[in-house]
Amino acid sequence: MPLVHAVAPGILAADTITKLPPDASGQVVVSGSHGGRYPGYLAAKAGLRAVILNDAGIGKDAAGIGALAYLDALGIAAAAVSHESCRIGDTEDMIARGRISVSNDAAAQAGVRPQMACLEAAVLLTGAPHIRATDAPPVGEGRSEIGDGALRRIILVDSAAMAAPADAGAIVVTGSHGGLVGGDPAMALRTDAFAAVFNDAGIGIEEAGIGRLAALERRGVAAFTVAAASARIGEARSSFKDGVISRVNAAAARLGAVPGLRARDVLLAWAKG
Repeated sequence: MPLVHAVAPGILAADTITKLPPDASGQVVVSGSHGGRYPGYLAAKAGLRAVILNDAGIGKDAAGIGALAYLDALGIAAAAVSHESCRIGDTEDMIARGRISVSNDAAAQAGVRPQMACLEAAVLLTGAPHIRATDAPPVGEGRSEIGDGALRRIILVDSAAMAAPADAGAIVVTGSHGGLVGGDPAMALRTDAFAAVFNDAGIGIEEAGIGRLAALERRGVAAFTVAAASARIGEARSSFKDGVISRVNAAAARLGAVPGLRARDVLLAWAKG
């Protein structure tokens, strides 16, 4: 199944909101991405009529649904499905099983309610006003590096999509959810990193929020997730500074990563070799 495809008239499914086509303007998009502020910005920038995202466990400072308030201020309808109802990163599952957990005022005015089926909500949202937010406040994704001559670089990227081939051998700390985009193991990480860190997005149904860990284990990459309640999803720096390890793969466990430890302490030890 393509990353973006039509579901019904006026409705597109996109496993990640970072890959929207130019003709998405005016559409309702059902996306497997987390509901943080940056996905909200991408929805506004693309000129969407409305968007449905995953609530990612809501998490620290309600970062998992930050898009809803951001878009409500622009008059754009937005809602999130519960991470306990469907797999994050998987729009086919969202459409099949997803249930709305929260909506903004603009979506509520279109009739969207908690516990409503995802597709039913998406159909209602095709009747929401199409507001082109030309003045949407920018929300940039960050990329930075922590290094003081340590053996390994620590790369902070707010989205795993920002990882680059040049990051091979580094420790890549992301703000992204730990689910597999579209269920595809090849999408787990786009570089052969020494190690990788993700937000567990509340872990959720069928432990979808940690799906990348097993995929990276098969590639020999040490990986762990930080608890959504401990770090703001979408912010790599929060993963690094605030994150508490929730789950680890075997490669990370062999290097001393244990649930309950502070991510920062483990990562700095790994950087020193």
